[in-house]
Amino acid sequence: MPVPGSGLAKGLAVTLRTMTRRSVTAQYPDVQPELAPRTRGVIGLFEENCTVCMLCARECPDWCIYIDSHKETVPAAVPGGRERSRNVLDRFAIDFALCMYCGICIEVCPFDALFWSPEFEYAETDIHELTHERDRLREWMWTVPEPPALDPAAEEPKEIAAARKTAEKLAAQQAKENTEEGDSA
Repeated sequence: MPVPGSGLAKGLAVTLRTMTRRSVTAQYPDVQPELAPRTRGVIGLFEENCTVCMLCARECPDWCIYIDSHKETVPAAVPGGRERSRNVLDRFAIDFALCMYCGICIEVCPFDALFWSPEFEYAETDIHELTHERDRLREWMWTVPEPPALDPAAEEPKEIAAARKTAEKLAAQQAKENTEEGDSA
C-alpha cells in the first residue's frame, strides 16, 4: 500500500530537479528555426518549364491542383514549314487546405516545373485563402535551395560531357581558322 503523500513528494522532486535547469524555449517569431536541407514546406512553380501536360493534376491523390490553359498557334519556324500549336498556361493553383504534401506532383513532373520550397510561413485567417495561384507559387521559387553539388568522384552527366565536346570542337575549329588567316596574311 502506498504511503500517503508519496505522489506529492515525487511531483515536488521533479519540480526541484527541473527548476535549476536552463530552459530550451525556441523564440520562434524572433529567431527563425534552422531547417533541414530537404524540408518540405510548400510547392513552388517554375512557370517557364511548365508545358501544361497536366500530369501533376492527374496524379495528385487529393485533386488539389487546378490548371487552366488554352492552345495557341505558333507560326512556322522556317519558310514553307507548318504551323504548330502549343498549350499556354492560364491558371495554375494549388489548394494547400487539401494538399497532403506527398510530393507526387513534383516527382511526376517531367519538365522540372515543380519544386519543394522550405517556406512554411503561409498561414491564412480564412481556409478559402489557402488556394494559392501561380503568382504566389512563383514567388516561392526564390526560396528553393540549390541542388546539392555532385560528388567530385562522380561521372560527369552525359549531357554536359556532350556539350563540352561540342564546345571544344568549335574552339579547335576557330583556332585553326585563326591560324590559317594569320598564315595567309
